[in-house]
Amino acid sequence: MLVSERIGQFFLEGEAGRDRLEYTEYGAGDAWVVLVHGQLMPRRMHQPLARALAAEGLHVVTLDLLGHGRSDRPEDPLVYSMTAFGEQVVALLDHLGADQAVVGGTSLGANVSLEVAAIAPERVRGLLVEMPVLDNAVEAGILAFAPLLFAARFLPVTVHALRWATRPVPRGLVPFWAGIALDTCDQRPGAMAATVHGIFFGRVAPSARQRRAITAPALVVGHPADPIHPAADAAMLADELPDARFVQATSILEWRARPERLDREAADFALECWGTRAGQRRTVG
Repeated sequence: MLVSERIGQFFLEGEAGRDRLEYTEYGAGDAWVVLVHGQLMPRRMHQPLARALAAEGLHVVTLDLLGHGRSDRPEDPLVYSMTAFGEQVVALLDHLGADQAVVGGTSLGANVSLEVAAIAPERVRGLLVEMPVLDNAVEAGILAFAPLLFAARFLPVTVHALRWATRPVPRGLVPFWAGIALDTCDQRPGAMAATVHGIFFGRVAPSARQRRAITAPALVVGHPADPIHPAADAAMLADELPDARFVQATSILEWRARPERLDREAADFALECWGTRAGQRRTVG
């Protein structure tokens, strides 16, 4: 089923100036879903899921957070934090005139979704959370992203070189996820360092006490054998949230290579949030 797709933008006024954020809308109507990308990745990573959800009648929006994709990329670490990202999602809802949305995302986007539920619970119809980064992922996250921060700060030529090498590759000639990897390599050293610094030297997610106070229904997706996004964090989150169901993917690749099952789970959940909510917890293996 073909759905309409529209690119939009809005502006945030801050102490450092005016920042532009870009988003894509899929479909139409009042059953809003907002999807947020992973760290350093573009919003286009959620294009397949957005199209699948829009085909079910949902109005889906994917957003490039500040410092990512085609949004502005300031080089001040103070503008980057999980709370600031959550506020950007709320500002998007204000811009769209959406009172509520199912808010979800992957990795960084999962944590941002939790932040939105913590700072603006009245705007969250439901949470669609894949690969949250919580207590069990701290060490692996530092090991994964500290070298990126070091390279961006002290070896910026490596970041420039990777960008120059990957930008000329036509995205239409490579598989979709290879194109996302190429887009993720399109970084600027100053903005990249500021983004990683801002995230890792602030709070990574709402506290366990705040998470337990989130009343919105949630679908939490985790997968095994992923040290940065351990399944234990996803399972723990599903236990903490009062109205959550846990879905275990076969691996990190399932939603990328064979998305049908998880697309169906996500669509059923979002439609349920906008129709009849089911409070009963269930686990899907």
